[in-house]
Amino acid sequence: MVSHLVTTIRNVVGITGNVISLFLFLSPVPTFIRIWKKGSVEQFSPAPYLATLINCMVWVVYGLPMVHPNSTLVVTINGTGTAIEIVYLTLFLIYCHDKKKRVKVMLIVLVEIIFIAGVTALVLIIAHTTQRRSMVVGIIAILFNITMYAAPLSVMKLVITTKSVEYMPFFLSLASFANGVAWTAYAFLPFDPFIAVPNGLGTLFSLAQLLLYATYYKSTKRIIAARQEAKMEMHLSEVVVNGDNKDPKKNSTAP
Repeated sequence: MVSHLVTTIRNVVGITGNVISLFLFLSPVPTFIRIWKKGSVEQFSPAPYLATLINCMVWVVYGLPMVHPNSTLVVTINGTGTAIEIVYLTLFLIYCHDKKKRVKVMLIVLVEIIFIAGVTALVLIIAHTTQRRSMVVGIIAILFNITMYAAPLSVMKLVITTKSVEYMPFFLSLASFANGVAWTAYAFLPFDPFIAVPNGLGTLFSLAQLLLYATYYKSTKRIIAARQEAKMEMHLSEVVVNGDNKDPKKNSTAP
């Protein structure tokens, strides 16, 4: 009876985690709408999307029936996440005008795909029980899950330096926090250290991002307003200069 109740609660929490994870994967949509409208990736970093891609692919392998049975919810959401991250990275490559950065991103994606293929093949060939396969892939998954949550640390450094959260998307940080909480809860029904450890740490990383956002939100508004005001003044000065150049009386010479 108790076991059945725990299983039911675990499934409910798992489905909730799937929904929150989907919001996490879709949270960068406003960022990419901005990139599309401006026709440039500006200072946005590809690191979070590269980290999330490798993380999702590892968890898909972890959730396979021949690796870790009864993990359908893990496979479905991470398979969806893999597809979404590929779309994001494709858009990033399209709107990235830095050739070196584009090549670097493509090489990293290629390395990630080769790595996943190699890990899958080796685990299935060398490890002969699901328990051993789960342990090997689970340890790898922990590392990449922590990497996914820690990926925005470089952006956090930029935030502290510039005192602006303009390039640290709020919804991505919020969704990461909710996702970490949900999957940490899921990992305790029953206890799964491979899910609990990275998502527990991820919750802390995401909370740090939200605290930074709260700290520098007002200063960001001031910085953006000052930038727009400077642009308007520059535009007005250009209009005045162009108007003076077109004035025939000022340009005419005395007889």
